[in-house]
Amino acid sequence: MLVYGALGGPLPEIGIVVAAALAAVVMLHPAVRVQALAMLGALVLSPVLLLADIWHSPQLHIVHRHPLVAAVGAVIALAVVVAAGLAIVRWPQVLACAVIVALPFRIPIEAGGVTSNLLVPLYFVVAAGSVAFIVTGLRGRSPPSAAAPSGNAAPPDGNASPGAGDAALGADSRLPARHGPARWLEWLLAGYVVVYALQAAYSPKFTTALQQVVFFYVPFALAYCLLRRLDWTGRLTRTCLALVAGLAVVFALVGFVEYETKTIFLNPKLIAANQVHAYFTVNSVFFDPNIFGRFLALVMILLGAVILYARRQRTQVVTIVVLAILWAALVLTLSRSSLGALLVGLGALVALRWKVGRAVFIAAGVVALAAAAIAISPTTFGLNQGLNGASSGRPGLVSGGIDLFAARPLWGYGSGSFETEYSAHHHQIGQTLSASHTIPITIAAEQGLIGELVYLGLVLAALVVLLQRCRAQPDRVAIAAAFIALLFHTLLYADFLEDPITWTLLAIGIALAVRPRPDSVRGDGERLARDRELHQQLA
Repeated sequence: MLVYGALGGPLPEIGIVVAAALAAVVMLHPAVRVQALAMLGALVLSPVLLLADIWHSPQLHIVHRHPLVAAVGAVIALAVVVAAGLAIVRWPQVLACAVIVALPFRIPIEAGGVTSNLLVPLYFVVAAGSVAFIVTGLRGRSPPSAAAPSGNAAPPDGNASPGAGDAALGADSRLPARHGPARWLEWLLAGYVVVYALQAAYSPKFTTALQQVVFFYVPFALAYCLLRRLDWTGRLTRTCLALVAGLAVVFALVGFVEYETKTIFLNPKLIAANQVHAYFTVNSVFFDPNIFGRFLALVMILLGAVILYARRQRTQVVTIVVLAILWAALVLTLSRSSLGALLVGLGALVALRWKVGRAVFIAAGVVALAAAAIAISPTTFGLNQGLNGASSGRPGLVSGGIDLFAARPLWGYGSGSFETEYSAHHHQIGQTLSASHTIPITIAAEQGLIGELVYLGLVLAALVVLLQRCRAQPDRVAIAAAFIALLFHTLLYADFLEDPITWTLLAIGIALAVRPRPDSVRGDGERLARDRELHQQLA
């Protein structure tokens, strides 16, 4: 901190770009040693930038008053992280389960005068996974979670062929080749993080941009890199699905308790809103009913894939019971954006499972039923207040964001600036908002065409990677449908790359998309056998 205070000035601006660049190197560089060094740099730099940002916040008063106690606590925390990292080295599949369990849990922390709900448990898991990656990577070995390099794929029975491990342990070990859309997607992900950091330099809300990079983009990018290396076997995907479904049921039960007792555990704003409205909205352990609704909708879509593909009757029955519980909780959130995302995701499932025509027919029936429900009771959905009232003022936010984009169409007002610039241009100083609730509009206002083109390219590449030749693979179908639903939700609400679920879906989706197909692996094995036999004959 003395260094920070002594240097002052441009240190945070330089630091945020360096942290973003290090995350990009981890994502893009093929050599494991370089990835490990970059990950180490990001892991060290991000907390430094964070501490510089929150140094005067109430949470750090104990550090100022009792520096020795704080130092001992930091050493203990570091030791726990290292111990967890060494455990992951031995059991790499645990990382996936730990990430899935940690995804929903947020802890409120004040930073820069604003209270942010941070994913502290997820940060711990990412730090531990990064330690495991660094320990093995700096030894010149491919981390234990990495798949075998292309050309040395494991045979269908899961046992590595002779010599396959030698390449995997080489000093220049690489991930399986990612060509075409998969490679473009990773370049665009890394590019968006770097561009966002660069455009923070001229933002009137640099602190907000710094928090976005340090709290979200860098740790989520590291988590993405760790997850994409895992061998996502059928057993691992089923285990993770069971974990996330179990969490969703627990959160739903918490929501039922909230509704029954008319008590909200978190979110003071929602508590105040429930006191002045006839209806009651729940948010469970989440700080926002729409984020809770998004989580429930995505889990329901993943379980919907189980309904479509599973053959065991017991699995079908259990899944239907879980879906009924989650549906009841989703209704209690009153999140229209989440209900819409659920319908879009289920429609994508049907279209991928069967044909687009059948999906359109089913969607038309759902729309007809929804229209009938609205006609019977328009007040339930708030449509008697007009479009702006029914959508909580979002058309106004969208039009305001478009005005900001029109004023600076090329480079925008800077990363994290939407709240400040919208309030200033519409004479609503002090209004609490952070985005237009339509992600493309927010990006256009803050980052102009520069950021918007990167975002659109990213979305297009993601859809191509996730959807390409996925029909015959139920796990890929489920991931693709969930991503489409999440993408739709971001058009009606906030958080795209600020949501770790986005990075998780992309990491798993890419890992599943680039893994060798059983038929191709078998073909490679047959070709190697023929070549070996021909060599023996020639010898």
